[in-house]
Amino acid sequence: MNTEQLQSFLDFKAQQYESIEFITHDPIQIPHQFSKKEDIEIAAFLSAIIAWGTRVSILKSAKRIMNMMEESPYEYILNHQEKDLKNFNGFVHRTFKDQDLIYFIKSLKNIYVNHGGLEKLFSTGKINLQERIHMFKKTFFELEHPARTKKHISDPLKGSAAKRINMFLRWMVRSSERGVDFGIWKNISPSTLSIPLDVHSGNVARKLGILVRKQNDAKALKELDIKLRKLNSYDPVKYDFALFGLGAFEKF
Repeated sequence: MNTEQLQSFLDFKAQQYESIEFITHDPIQIPHQFSKKEDIEIAAFLSAIIAWGTRVSILKSAKRIMNMMEESPYEYILNHQEKDLKNFNGFVHRTFKDQDLIYFIKSLKNIYVNHGGLEKLFSTGKINLQERIHMFKKTFFELEHPARTKKHISDPLKGSAAKRINMFLRWMVRSSERGVDFGIWKNISPSTLSIPLDVHSGNVARKLGILVRKQNDAKALKELDIKLRKLNSYDPVKYDFALFGLGAFEKF
């Protein structure tokens, strides 16, 4: 395919998969249960962080977290007491364990009480969004924390494609027009987003000739960003739906 044909094909597939039906089996369904901005942010962040493994197990674990937070994540984050955190003892989602989740809850409280919330933290500074993820991680772990817990937030400046954080940012920033993403963060332009690169989107991108690098890492993400922004400079990450859908559902 030439560039015009490629863009037409990906636009068609992006439109096909960015639909309400997409939500049914996707972790994004968890924050869609809420209407308050802060509830959406927290539910989305925690659901994205554990988004690896089968979709069934991701949804089961995310629903369990919301249940343990009494279906009011923002209120729980702000008002929980140390004794309340015992409720999370025994929680496990693959390598994300109870001590990791407990620290995440403490850190989120610190972010909302002392840093103005998740949106402000990701919106601060003139550096690019991948560098802001790096700065976010530094702030997120400014409290005393288990050493093992740091691995659960990736760092683009250390070579990671940071798939789960980039997915969370897509959810928060992209328009809600088609009923999938939320568009509740107005201080970040969709043009600055990066695709949540995973095995499906990476493999399809290589087959289409828009990604050469074999590893799904920060360098591959940068390479893909450049290509997708040429196809759509304002909303390059809409093509996540096309690449992921082609790989996960059509085995392209």
